[in-house]
Amino acid sequence: MAENNRIEYKRELTDGLEKEVVAFLNYRDGGVIYIGIDKDGMAYGVANIDAAQLAIKDRLKNNIQPSIMGLFDIAHEKRDGKDIIRLTVAGGLEKPYYLKKYGMTEKGCFLRVDSASEPMQQEMIDSLYSRRIRNTIGSMESTRQNLTFEQLKIYYEAKGLHLNAAFMQNLELLTPDGKPNYAAYLLADENGVSIQVAKYADTTRVSLIENRDFGRCSLVKALKGVLERMDVENTIYTRIGYPLREEREMIHGKAMREAVINAIVHNDYSNGACPKFEFFSDRLEITSAGGLPYGVTNEDFFNGYSSPRNKEIMRVFRDLEIVEQLGSGVPRILEKYGRDAFEIRPNFLRIIFRYEKPFDEQVVDTGVESGVESEMALQIMILLMSSSLSKTEMASALGKQKPTRHLNELMKKLLEAGQVAYTIPDKPNSRLQKYRLTDKGQVLLKKLDQGN
Repeated sequence: MAENNRIEYKRELTDGLEKEVVAFLNYRDGGVIYIGIDKDGMAYGVANIDAAQLAIKDRLKNNIQPSIMGLFDIAHEKRDGKDIIRLTVAGGLEKPYYLKKYGMTEKGCFLRVDSASEPMQQEMIDSLYSRRIRNTIGSMESTRQNLTFEQLKIYYEAKGLHLNAAFMQNLELLTPDGKPNYAAYLLADENGVSIQVAKYADTTRVSLIENRDFGRCSLVKALKGVLERMDVENTIYTRIGYPLREEREMIHGKAMREAVINAIVHNDYSNGACPKFEFFSDRLEITSAGGLPYGVTNEDFFNGYSSPRNKEIMRVFRDLEIVEQLGSGVPRILEKYGRDAFEIRPNFLRIIFRYEKPFDEQVVDTGVESGVESEMALQIMILLMSSSLSKTEMASALGKQKPTRHLNELMKKLLEAGQVAYTIPDKPNSRLQKYRLTDKGQVLLKKLDQGN
């Protein structure tokens, strides 16, 4: 692949790296810089890959302003058997970005034009600066100043990382005046930000069944709470056959996780709005406030070009390995649900996951009428193939703590249908009573096996 407006090759790590990064930061779509590949696309490799990656991170952190932490990824790749570095740069929201030693001048500001990084004219520099978004969560002062971060420290320690005394400065949780900013407020142990998961009885918002608030704590803890709740609601349909068992998620798990993370990371918290997660009888809606970031078009968005609205939150989530690489979330959702799942408006972005349907019920004469019960009956008969079981043992195998009324009623129906029988037929209520598969039940499972 040749160099173009989004791809730059560098045979080795040179002093010009920051210039190329600045140009991509100021470019709407960002870009990718490959180090260890020459202008013709031939791989030469990088000698000390680990040291080079550390050097790049240090240079980008210290030589470019405004801070770009959270706006780039550094990855080690192999090309023709050689070690190379892939540096992905997002288009930033705080344009113009510039080389620290030259400031906001034509010598310090660059813009990607075709396959080159060109100096930015002073008129454009002034225009971009005047439009720079000032009320970002990094510049907004926290509504509380006595913040604690015990939850955040635990999450970092779980990843083998340690937050030292200067962590608020290192994670950019301070305003230019040195006070806790709104990003710090969102990540603190206690805050007033509500993040709710609602559930409705039908397809409208009229009949609210449940509304749980996972917020008012560190945004990391809130995210984990929402994801756990999503997993509970995400029904897994099962089709039991002999010897095969099939499963299907009501909502694609990975796509749903990406949508939840994106909603929390990219939500516009500056006006007090919070992301919403709503389950209806036919769909899940995930809504984040703020629409697309400034300068990002619908086509940019669907092509996976990332421009993090809240780079401080993105930085922390990447440290904790909650997010992988820039721009990876939307393509994963598109792969499963397509563009029709997205509703993009000026003031919000919504993703709608339509529920998958259960498996077509298999018509099997188990002696049980209901399709769901028929499926469970098959599962019980498969369990009884290997050994006789008590109701308590069957309940445990089915993921229940003890026999339920539903299981008792189902076993009664299977007994009446002749698919199972008592091991102690003369004493139905014996405490030693177990159930075995009958010849009739075995014949049924063999027919299923032949059918599969």
